Amino acid sequence: MCSLTQLRPLTCAASAPDLIKWVAREGGFVHRAVKIAQLDSSNGLGLVTKEEIPRGKELWAMKLGLKLLQERAKVGSFWWPYITNLPETYTVPIFFPGEDIKNLHYASLLHQVNKRCRFLLDFEREVKRALVSLTPDKHPFGGQEVDASSLGWAMSAVSSRAFRLYGEKDPNGIRIDVPMMLPLIDMCNHSFNPNARIVQEQDTSDSKMKVVAETAIKEDDPLLLCYGCLNNDLFLLDYGFVMHSNPYDCIELKYDGALLDAASTAAGVSSPNFSTPAPWQELILSQLNLAGETPDLKVSLGGQETVEGRLLAALRVILSTNVETMQKYDLSILQSLDAEAPLGVANEIAVFRTLIALCVIALGHFPTKIMDDESLLKQGASGSTELAIQYRIQKKSVIIDVMKNLSRRLKLVSSKETTTAEG
Repeated sequence: MCSLTQLRPLTCAASAPDLIKWVAREGGFVHRAVKIAQLDSSNGLGLVTKEEIPRGKELWAMKLGLKLLQERAKVGSFWWPYITNLPETYTVPIFFPGEDIKNLHYASLLHQVNKRCRFLLDFEREVKRALVSLTPDKHPFGGQEVDASSLGWAMSAVSSRAFRLYGEKDPNGIRIDVPMMLPLIDMCNHSFNPNARIVQEQDTSDSKMKVVAETAIKEDDPLLLCYGCLNNDLFLLDYGFVMHSNPYDCIELKYDGALLDAASTAAGVSSPNFSTPAPWQELILSQLNLAGETPDLKVSLGGQETVEGRLLAALRVILSTNVETMQKYDLSILQSLDAEAPLGVANEIAVFRTLIALCVIALGHFPTKIMDDESLLKQGASGSTELAIQYRIQKKSVIIDVMKNLSRRLKLVSSKETTTAEG
């Protein structure tokens, strides 16, 4: 029996890590869950997965946005009453003036905004190439010009108003999430404490949606839905607003040995070795996916964890000197902030001091202080400028809240007279 699977072995197994690094260095992307490995003695090397990879998601917002533009251009469209009530403009960052994009003061979000803007400009060229040879009767948008601005409007309309609900079942009987725009329902605003929820009747031939009150709602009170447990990056990017005191907001950092050495030194920790971990420490960092061929170096502070588990475990490991003590614990314990000094009080004090110093460094990357931002708001900043200032205030507030939390924990652990596990 013939097989359609053909494996192409590499010349040398030792070249596998270099090939992955070369692809990444030259602008390619290698998913962190993919590696080159020996499949069997006869077929040589091939690509295999280190962990489960979820099914890829299409850029559904743009796909549904094109349909929205098509209906907007259609004379007598069934959806016209709905479309005419959509906002003419959106407050998402892709429509910010350049200066206000810079005023966000947060590299991770700036990258996402620039990425979306580049996508819209590239997609505009693709659309125009596809439309240039069409006759008026074949034109899907009624002859109207489709540019980056209109594409951005459509994508923003969808990202800020669509809900992902159950669609048809796949061959395995699992319902597939489908983005849907729900007229009237999409006028409900967001709250982490909603008074209503969307109910979808799944077992009928004609799927129906309805909003059900979760509690008694008083006269003139707004109907509120929860859009999801999202951070302020996603709220601003997709919906055009910022949530104050968002319990899911966080800041992203890169796990960088030099940065952590600097933080530890500033915290008074003697001889930190984040840049040059011992082999046994390097092995644990690989298990945390913070080292190896294709590590995921993005870590976070804030949100529900306060300190991302991988970052916490890495600091506990690197600031530990006792291999035998390490062998007593699994990574799940080392990644938990609730675990009470698993590697000893001295280790935990060093970890908390390093994290607090890391917060100070992160706070210093913002060119303004919160009091400066609040002063600008009082002077009457409005529109996108106001949103940019509110966003960066919340980011800095996240860092300050993390520092307060860690300072309380540091004070508590310092007061305990226990025998350290560090020999």
